[in-house]
Amino acid sequence: MVFAVEEINHSKTLLPGVKLGYHISDSCGPPLWALRAALSLVGGDSTSCNSAEPPDYSTEGIKERTGDRLVPLIIGGASTVEGQILSRILGPLSVPLISYLASCPCLNDRLQYPNFFRTIPSDIYQARAIAQLAIRFNWTWIGAVIANNDYGHVAIKVFQEETQGARVCLAFVETLDRENIVSDARRAALTIQASAARVILMFTWYTDVKELFMQLAKINVTDRQFLASEAWSTSGDLLQNVVTSKVGSLQKASLPPCSGTESLEGVEHPFTDTSQLRVTYNVYLAVYAAAHALHRLLSCPDGDSSPRNNSSTCSYLKHFAPIELLQHLNNVNFTTPQGEMFYFQGADIPAKYDLVNWQKTLEGSQKLVLIGRVDGLDLHLNESAIQWSTGSNQVPISVCSKSCPPGTREANRKGEPLCCFDCIPCAAGEISNKTGSLHCERCPLEFWSNVERTACIPRQLDFLSFNEILGITLTTAAVFGTIVTTAVFMVFLCYRQTPMVRANNSELSFLLLLSLKLCFLCSLVFIGRPSVWSCRLQQAAFGISFVLCVSCLQVKTIVVLAAFRSARPGAEALIRWFGPGQQRGSVCLLTCIQIIICAIWLSLSPPVPQRDLGFQGSKVTLECAMASVVGFSLVLGYIGLLACTCLLLAFLARKLPDNFNEAKLITFSMLIFCAVWVAFVPAYVSSSGKYTVAVEIFAILASSYGLLFCIFAPKCFIILLRPEKNNKKHIMAR
Repeated sequence: MVFAVEEINHSKTLLPGVKLGYHISDSCGPPLWALRAALSLVGGDSTSCNSAEPPDYSTEGIKERTGDRLVPLIIGGASTVEGQILSRILGPLSVPLISYLASCPCLNDRLQYPNFFRTIPSDIYQARAIAQLAIRFNWTWIGAVIANNDYGHVAIKVFQEETQGARVCLAFVETLDRENIVSDARRAALTIQASAARVILMFTWYTDVKELFMQLAKINVTDRQFLASEAWSTSGDLLQNVVTSKVGSLQKASLPPCSGTESLEGVEHPFTDTSQLRVTYNVYLAVYAAAHALHRLLSCPDGDSSPRNNSSTCSYLKHFAPIELLQHLNNVNFTTPQGEMFYFQGADIPAKYDLVNWQKTLEGSQKLVLIGRVDGLDLHLNESAIQWSTGSNQVPISVCSKSCPPGTREANRKGEPLCCFDCIPCAAGEISNKTGSLHCERCPLEFWSNVERTACIPRQLDFLSFNEILGITLTTAAVFGTIVTTAVFMVFLCYRQTPMVRANNSELSFLLLLSLKLCFLCSLVFIGRPSVWSCRLQQAAFGISFVLCVSCLQVKTIVVLAAFRSARPGAEALIRWFGPGQQRGSVCLLTCIQIIICAIWLSLSPPVPQRDLGFQGSKVTLECAMASVVGFSLVLGYIGLLACTCLLLAFLARKLPDNFNEAKLITFSMLIFCAVWVAFVPAYVSSSGKYTVAVEIFAILASSYGLLFCIFAPKCFIILLRPEKNNKKHIMAR
């Protein structure tokens, strides 16, 4: 302060014609003594730290003494508590208070502390800068050791606020009290040793840190990275080997008392270290800020200033109130002799910090290396210049849980902080394509997740093909049924003149075998990649083939009933009325009805190939979608109506007197047919994808095999294996 005052007094531009003086009082450490000293300066009286009587405070803030004027401005309040007390007491008097060391953000409140200024940046800036470092290096699990006062608690609160959205958690917060520093430091050291956090945040004084480092050295904890606040990061004491310096101080305790002739020139102490003038420079800036505010206050109005220099002061000292100086202090804006811009932002000055890194030299000592700077909220960092505590160029990892790899998501552990989580694989159809994903994203409908769950890939088209086992099985069954039907047809053709074939209406039998062959073959249309024509053909072929088949059976049953009814007196004309021509006409009529239904259905709303995106899986089913359920229902309903009618007629004719009554065979075959298609409906509705097609094919083949074997197997058995029974006498026997 003395240096700054002398420099200003020799300036030709700042306060020309005015010489600054000063009063210096010892605050003595305790805040109440600081208040006593401050009031003594304001009141014009003096007192000492050892004085028992309080000074006689004047109600005026300014007193004139032998032509000198006491400027009502105090540079002091070295701690936050002192700054709060002094500002609240001096506030009603409008006496400006400029602190060079009180850095608590709480002093920014202009309503509570309207007269407070400081030349040290608020702690909020360094807390934010450290938060940016933690986020930049992905340190999500950090320990903290803080001073048990506003400096430590406010700083850690700001740090938590700045990192809230970045999922940075505090593994622990240990506090250090000056009164219990040894026990507190030992407890904090053990906590650091037990924690998985590899980065430790420090907001405390260098004397406390020194004791903490001693305790860490005792338990051999050397692999932690410390984020230091400005309070101790450049301490010369700590740059030395902590253990050595501690032992050295105990040697000093045994030295003889001072004689009074010692010199300070050879003493190495933080107070005599001129290489680190951080606090000293803050006092220097405070004096200059006060001088510039006074200069603005004493400047003459326009027209009264000296013609040689518009910035000169008036030739007389104005009488002014303290609030006037306070107002001018709010608006100071000047350039220091070092070329640095200076101005107040409320109570604060723009924050400027150097980022330094402790690095080991070849000799084993520590040195400070500049690795970046902080300008306000902007962080500038040279990462390549950093030497980490691990001794390598790799950034230390300090996490509770390692980041989840792509294909997984983070799942919080119950009762633990957000930074502690488990990695859960994404579900099928979901992906995460970056490290540390909080959620898995669902793939679009036409895509599915790959095996690693890291990317969405197009879903493969899936349909019942001839190459898969299910398709091969159904194809084999259909081809085998066609071959068997053809073989039966050839047997009936070869033995068409025998009583067995002639007695069972050979023409309808051949037509029935042809329709059964069509039933077997139509199932093949359902297999393979669906197309526009295959979707239309398969349902039409199925519906018409089965109607033709059931129509033949129904006419055969009617013929059996008519034949036996014609044997009664007066009923001879019945069999003549329902002759071969009428039988063929009936089959054609019943089949044409189904053809008309299919034609209307396929012309208005035919089945079309469509991808079934609703089925969740790596494959998307390509199927023939029923655009009109009504059309398909009519086709099935008409087949069911004919089948039920045929079953009823066959059931009525089952006990007619004949050694070989075909009505019994038709009854049994229609029971199987109806049972298959009744079971088909719920199975068809509940199945999905290509299995829907497989269910329909199975129903076609099962009912076709049922009709083939129930009706023609007994006849072929007699024709081929019991030829002696293939005669009219045996067949007509009752």
